[in-house]
Amino acid sequence: MGLYKNLFKQTAIYGLATVVPRMFSFFLVPLYTDLLPKAAYGKLSIIFAGMIFFNVILAYGMETAFFRFYNKETDKKSVVETTSVSLFWTSISFLFIALLFRNKLAVWAGIEAQFITYNIWILVLDALVIVPFSKLRVNQQPIKYAIIKIGNVAVNLFLNLFFLSYLPVISQSNPDSFLGSFYLEDFQIGYIFVSNLIASLLTFIVLSPNYFILKWHFDYSLWKRMMQYGMPVMVAGIAFAINDQFDKILLGYLLPPDIADAEVGVYNACYKLGLFMVLYRTAYTLGIEPFFFSHSNSKDAPQTYATITKYFVIFGSFILLSVIVFADLLKVIMIRDDSYWEAMKVVPLIILANFFLGIYTNLSVWYKLIDKTHIGAYISIVGAIITLALNFLLIPTMSYYGSAIATIAAYGSMMTISYYFGNKYYPIPYETNKIAMYLVISIGFSAVSFYGFRENYLVGVPLLLAFLYFIYYNEKELLIKMLNRKKN
Repeated sequence: MGLYKNLFKQTAIYGLATVVPRMFSFFLVPLYTDLLPKAAYGKLSIIFAGMIFFNVILAYGMETAFFRFYNKETDKKSVVETTSVSLFWTSISFLFIALLFRNKLAVWAGIEAQFITYNIWILVLDALVIVPFSKLRVNQQPIKYAIIKIGNVAVNLFLNLFFLSYLPVISQSNPDSFLGSFYLEDFQIGYIFVSNLIASLLTFIVLSPNYFILKWHFDYSLWKRMMQYGMPVMVAGIAFAINDQFDKILLGYLLPPDIADAEVGVYNACYKLGLFMVLYRTAYTLGIEPFFFSHSNSKDAPQTYATITKYFVIFGSFILLSVIVFADLLKVIMIRDDSYWEAMKVVPLIILANFFLGIYTNLSVWYKLIDKTHIGAYISIVGAIITLALNFLLIPTMSYYGSAIATIAAYGSMMTISYYFGNKYYPIPYETNKIAMYLVISIGFSAVSFYGFRENYLVGVPLLLAFLYFIYYNEKELLIKMLNRKKN
């Protein structure tokens, strides 16, 4: 029980490091949708989607490789040094090459060159803090990790509010003032990137002492083994980025130019209502990945993984049903401009897709523990192929609803494939029937609430309470045991 308590504690702190920044970001959605036209918000969404791919490439799987080899190797300092040196020089190389060709990149992407420049610097600064953040996680310093992460997003939020809301007012009331001189008309998207850049720079400055204490030792033999482990993770990451973000890019490409950006805008705004499932999945992943590796040599590891997966599904099923029941209340808070609400029909699909992705994260532990990360790459590639095929097939006739269907089909397929091959290569005694039961009931209640009795809380709330009682009835023995332990 102490093992699960420690895991829960770390996941809760990592969750705080994820939830609080995302809650800060929560305020950016109404800010952007209030101040930006749908087409401009759509363009911004496409740019951010493109940045995700470069984040994956600049990390090239070294974060996951770092966790694996830090727990595997006896010379842990060498792992830290080699990973840091590798990521430092690849990031600096990217910086110079990308800046050299930024004008060509701007023409190719259809984006102003100055925005490309901002994004290049943001990507490099974010890559340079991968190892410092990973060290905090592997050394079990979640509080420090949380403070820095929260600080990053707090700065970003403050600057967004200042540049987008207060600076225009200052400039209008006192145009000759010092602050008023910083205001540029029709530069809203630029201010968003400047805010991100400053936040990333400050985060790098806080974590930069990690580079000053390095001896810059580079173990080439170790690096080759880490690259062999990490490159399939990068391929899987690119495939994941296709599954997670490429639909916005394809919507902009496949829809008629006069409506494309606006369609992306409404889709991405309602997509954000899946925030709570993303928070849960992300917080869990941050806490669980180091735990999986550190616990892998324990004789009861398979049973531990099975138990953790079951309770991930239980809590996730409750979050799924809760968010879908109250989705129309959340939209009023997050998206005040009702012209964006037309895409609300995608919300249940996006939340369920993110839940499937979280389950896949649990199930994927087996190929990481047996050093078969290339299998994860293959599974992600299958998901990416499904994403691309269904988007190309469905977008022309169904627009963003086709993208939502493609997302849930991709993650559902990845989850199923990983479960099948995991049973074959690294059997884990999952309580499959019980897990399936929670999933089916949660999805069924969600469908009844959203599609049959939407905004009728006399139906939705009782369904939620019934599901809570169902959880208690099936898990009461463990709950009673935990309560008795606390009393003692």
